[in-house]
Amino acid sequence: MNARHAAIFFAAGLFLAAAPVRAQMLDAAPCPSTYEGDVPLTLPAAVDLALCRNAQVHGAWAGIRLQAAGVGEARAAYLPTLNGGLSRVHDRTAYPGAGTPSGSLASNTGSLSFSWRLFDFGGRAAGQRSAQAMLDAALANRDAVLQKTLAATVSAYFEAQTARASVRMRQEYQALANETVQATQRRAQRGLGSHSDTLQAASALAKAALGASRADGEFHKARAVLIYTLGLPADAGVTLDDDADGAAAGLCEGLQDELHAWLALAQARHPAILAAQAQLAAARERVEIARSEGRPSIDLTANLYQNGRPNQGLSPASTRETLVGISLNIPLFDGFARHYKVRGAQAQAGQREAEAEEVQQQTLMELVKTHAEASMALANLAASQAWLDAAQDALASVRRRFGLGAADILEMLNTQSALLEAQQERIRCQAEWRSARLRLLASAGMLARDDVAQGGGKLRAPAAQ
Repeated sequence: MNARHAAIFFAAGLFLAAAPVRAQMLDAAPCPSTYEGDVPLTLPAAVDLALCRNAQVHGAWAGIRLQAAGVGEARAAYLPTLNGGLSRVHDRTAYPGAGTPSGSLASNTGSLSFSWRLFDFGGRAAGQRSAQAMLDAALANRDAVLQKTLAATVSAYFEAQTARASVRMRQEYQALANETVQATQRRAQRGLGSHSDTLQAASALAKAALGASRADGEFHKARAVLIYTLGLPADAGVTLDDDADGAAAGLCEGLQDELHAWLALAQARHPAILAAQAQLAAARERVEIARSEGRPSIDLTANLYQNGRPNQGLSPASTRETLVGISLNIPLFDGFARHYKVRGAQAQAGQREAEAEEVQQQTLMELVKTHAEASMALANLAASQAWLDAAQDALASVRRRFGLGAADILEMLNTQSALLEAQQERIRCQAEWRSARLRLLASAGMLARDDVAQGGGKLRAPAAQ
């Protein structure tokens, strides 16, 4: 009954692991009953909230329980059946007008029947294998639902953090524009600048304030999406954790692994592929079940009757009847019903095989694309940092020269605009890298909950087991 979970490496850029783990039941992690809005919301806490409140996760667990019951039912076919019955019967006979006295008879009757199928040419074994395969499919489907929920939660979490970083960047740019206005006013007082310079600086400040207002609006929208994803009330306050802002450092190793390693990992562990393969195995076993219905079976039966059989007339004497037998059941002809049933089961197995191939092709195609996108996002991340460093150095140089009167207002404003563009590109590249890393790990089937809270490791595709 233990479910195998694919190993996951991604914990939103903060928590990564490099070895496969056995799945731990969701019930092992207690669901948080409430969330205090003034407490910083960490990524593991956000994941716990989402998993505990997501309806699809609850439905997946119900599906597992349903298929587990099916496995138990299939195993029960190997066990004997025992039925018993008790009855109290009173028989009164009257002869009206005949002058004959009426008679009555009362008796307690009981029966006990025992039946055990000894041999059936593999029908029960195929049924048990089919039920186990369906349970494996339900477990893989649970993993897929967990990954989907995790991906949505982590994506919403980092979109909110990206929006907050944009707000802070815009606020810093607004403060810089305000300093420029003050510096321009001081230059004008010393006769080093004109009134036009002051107006241009004031216009840049107003533009920066507008940008800060828009960024704040985007942050509130992203936070609302996060609240909805976590299943919290719409008016719930969420305070994001500051520790996750700079978590991208040191996570670049391992992305350059060979693509075939990621493809092999997805083939071995992706929940969608595993679920499709399990459903295919169950369909093939149902073909064997249909075939076994047309084969002989051997049953052992035993019956014990006290004071007659059920629905039989009463006897004035006390009796006990015991029957023991072995029966051979040989299906001879049923109008070709079993033949068509086997053909139908074979057709269903063919459908499942085509579906499994399609799922594998789509999954691997998505993985190839996300691997390329992640590689590109990683390269862009390094380039954006170099651009930001150069823009910051240029602004520091221009500010010194502007204070000495060696640079005009246009050069100052252009340098500030270049810094703003570099900062925006840096934030965009960080968001793209986070998203690409998330989609890469989800496409490889490695995203799960447990390692979100454990942490550590690098982004690397291990050898598939």
